[in-house]
Amino acid sequence: MDGHAAAPGAGTVLNALATGRGSAFALDIETAAHVDLDGSGGMSGAIDGQPDADTELIERCVTLAVERWRDDAPVDVPDAPGGTVRTESEVPTAAGLKSSSAAANATVLAAADALGLAGDIDHEAACRVGVQAAREAGVTVTGAFDDASASMLGGLTVTDNTADELLAREEVDWEALIWTPPERAYSADADADRCELVAPMAELVEDLALAGKYGQAMTVNGLAFSAALGFSADPAVEAMPHVDGVSLSGTGPSVVAVGDAAGLDAVAEIWGEHPGETLRTETRTTGGRYL
Repeated sequence: MDGHAAAPGAGTVLNALATGRGSAFALDIETAAHVDLDGSGGMSGAIDGQPDADTELIERCVTLAVERWRDDAPVDVPDAPGGTVRTESEVPTAAGLKSSSAAANATVLAAADALGLAGDIDHEAACRVGVQAAREAGVTVTGAFDDASASMLGGLTVTDNTADELLAREEVDWEALIWTPPERAYSADADADRCELVAPMAELVEDLALAGKYGQAMTVNGLAFSAALGFSADPAVEAMPHVDGVSLSGTGPSVVAVGDAAGLDAVAEIWGEHPGETLRTETRTTGGRYL
């Protein structure tokens, strides 16, 4: 009983730490997951290239998915099927690009595939399983339904993370440029109390996003949360004359800009002078998929 799936990372329009409402959009960088249910009774996980990484999230995703859909499977599934889960990713970890959401979504879909249910599972329901696993594994402060929904459904989503409610979803077509500095920042370590201080700006960002002014929303969000989380706003300021929108992604440290090719070319040259890596990609209207 083996299954395979993938889900994309995402960039931020609105960070949910201030008000519980967030917005994100899928990027064309993926995490793939491979699940083998072998009846052993124990579950073990592995992350390619990171032998010492914590695998609790992906293991919990498999367990919850099996619990949720065991009775729907076309074959008999033991109460504790056990097995292995392995992920491999283009999405850098602890960089603000929703690596945990991508891994959770890919793993939940791969588990559904292993159960023989590929194509039968509602993607929004699968997303909620991954969000529950992320909360139980302690890898997120808000539950990250905004990030998870953008990754699983594709396009751009606006959500109420306190109620796991999808407020809006729209397909966007942008080219994107990502700058990731050498340092890393874990979402669970973010100073939520300090982020609450910028709630008035977060409410403005939400209004802009719900009005479809996504680029402006991103830029305001980036300035507010860079200040709240202690990151330099310089990369965003450097990009502003050239792009439609630019923001600190998640709790950082990556910065994502969206716009046209010429503008992003100019920003790539500027950001290339900073330590770290730049990556050119684009938005995705599709989310999680079976392999």
